[in-house]
Amino acid sequence: MALMALLRPGGRGWHPGVLGRALSTAPATPAPRLDLRGIYPPLATPFTAQGSVDYARLDDNLRLYTQVPFRGFVVQGSNGESPLLTGPERLDIVARVRQAVPRHRLLLAGSGCESTQATIELTAGMAEAGADAVLVVTPCYYRGAMSTAALVLHYTQVAEASPVPVVLYSVPANTGLELPLEAVLALAPHPNIVGLKDSGGDITRLGLIVHKTRREDFQVLAGSAGFLLASYAVGAVGGVCALANVLGTPLCQLERLCQEGRWQEARDLQHRLIEPNTAVTRRFGVAGLKQAMEWFGYQGGPCRAPLLPLSEDQAAALRQAFARNGWL
Repeated sequence: MALMALLRPGGRGWHPGVLGRALSTAPATPAPRLDLRGIYPPLATPFTAQGSVDYARLDDNLRLYTQVPFRGFVVQGSNGESPLLTGPERLDIVARVRQAVPRHRLLLAGSGCESTQATIELTAGMAEAGADAVLVVTPCYYRGAMSTAALVLHYTQVAEASPVPVVLYSVPANTGLELPLEAVLALAPHPNIVGLKDSGGDITRLGLIVHKTRREDFQVLAGSAGFLLASYAVGAVGGVCALANVLGTPLCQLERLCQEGRWQEARDLQHRLIEPNTAVTRRFGVAGLKQAMEWFGYQGGPCRAPLLPLSEDQAAALRQAFARNGWL
């Protein structure tokens, strides 16, 4: 097979990962799809008081997180303050996390940008830095023009160029744009698109996606701990949950209870997670998440400007959300 045919995305014989092996003999069959099952914390990015990335604090957190039975880690998600980081910082953080965590822990890196070309370039950089897969958020600045056709083309081009598997990412609370159901269904059969992280919280939609992609090798991850139990009930395989940065062990316990069919215990635990989850996501955001991390022995630290720290009243309300549910 000609080298250029191998290198051309979508060309004959192309499959995920081929760019890194173009000079070797192509395998007889495509590589197996990536198994996403499990719980992932979308890692927070610690900063120094001067606003630079604090890699020592990041290493401290990773030493603690590797003691929790996470399937892996998400780097450069919304809770990692990725829009506030420079390109080199984003790549450096991925490389640092890859060095610090065992290879059997998956590393998913956020590589979504506003343009398709920028996303392709950052995706390649994330793969080179050690990401096992990339999480690609919907472009949203021109949201009025982001039709199903535009988004399908965007993700198809990214997936065909990517040397690692692609996970779709819909987070309408941040982007103001939900990845349309029709787009998800059109993209699910792509050989290099392995799943979806859905943070919208619409369980009817999530269950419908699971049902309509059941003949595809396509997995759905819940995007929040607040609806994790419901997501498992309709067929999700795991979750990328901000609260896992704080209460990782209970979230992994909830996963295990669901897998074992112990639904009453799972429901009781889920109920205790809803209020603190809402507090560190919708109510107080990244600043709330980082404050809660400090209470539970992790390194949260300050946010990067223009994000503000919590006020005293906000911190007290956040603490109550955990205390009322028996976590503090």
